Amino acid sequence: MPKKAVTIRDVARHAGVSVATASRALNGNVLVKPQTRDRILAVMDQLGFMPSPAARRLSLGRTLTVGVVVSFLTRPQAAERLRGVDAVLGDSEFDLVIYNVESVQKRDHYLGSLAGSQRTDGLIVMSLPPLAEAASALSRSPVPVVFIDVHTPSVASMPRVIGDDLAGGAMAARHLLELGHTAIAFIGDAVADPFGFTSSRDRERGLTDELAKAGVSIPAAWIGHGAHGRYEARDLAYRMLTAAQRPTAIFTASDTQALGVIAAARALGLHVPDDLSVIGYDDIEAADYVGLTTVSQQLFESGRRGAEILLSEIENRADQPPVATLAPELVVRATTAPPKEGRG
Repeated sequence: MPKKAVTIRDVARHAGVSVATASRALNGNVLVKPQTRDRILAVMDQLGFMPSPAARRLSLGRTLTVGVVVSFLTRPQAAERLRGVDAVLGDSEFDLVIYNVESVQKRDHYLGSLAGSQRTDGLIVMSLPPLAEAASALSRSPVPVVFIDVHTPSVASMPRVIGDDLAGGAMAARHLLELGHTAIAFIGDAVADPFGFTSSRDRERGLTDELAKAGVSIPAAWIGHGAHGRYEARDLAYRMLTAAQRPTAIFTASDTQALGVIAAARALGLHVPDDLSVIGYDDIEAADYVGLTTVSQQLFESGRRGAEILLSEIENRADQPPVATLAPELVVRATTAPPKEGRG
């Protein structure tokens, strides 16, 4: 016959305490004296007691889960942020539940239902600007909500982790100018965006504003917008690089797009960085692998900090919403160099 499972009643009987005291010790209740708690925990080990997850959730009045609503999970930026979240939750008692969003309808459904439900103890919203009415509802939610990489004014009064895309774009501009480039192009996301993403637009603005300070402007033909992806960026770069006048450097709104630019240059027999300098943004794992110069927005760290803030908010809601700002960092590798003499 199979061995009967050890129950909390068995633990209480062997430890000489009530079932309620044994349960409090299991849940880390401060009302249990340290010596009593140590004795109870030792009995649990001796008996091989395995607490029921469902019973533990019930006793705590919690789900012991954290939900993450994330846009386009397959993109490397999202995966790297999730690694940071998981690094924190892995050392906690909370399970991670991921809600992948690839449509506006799904975003509105999750943001409208999760925070008001009893399905999670806390929610992280990653790179998804909510509609104003949804943001207002989330701010009143009994479930703590933390935003990562959301810059819209509607979440300004809520816990969040943010970067500085304007500063990152300016950083890329200064690097190219210091190398001697003045023939600089930009490739980023489509202007018409149903999600309201701001990162590509702000990185472009940071670039152009910083170039303007140096008296450098970007011709309209050297500004390309398209769907976010390597192949779309490759096609945009191909058109720029086959024109009568071509740039000596291209800054892209993401590393994924930078990889497309490099592919276009190679297809045309151009050498990076001798014939064309390329800068990306994000510092995903592939950037290091191919030696891509990029602006790091500390993806892993943003996920880690977001999870830390959320766990703190679950334990005790702060009077003032905590905000963590992560400064971008220029990572110089092998895809940028001074332009060839006579060009730039």
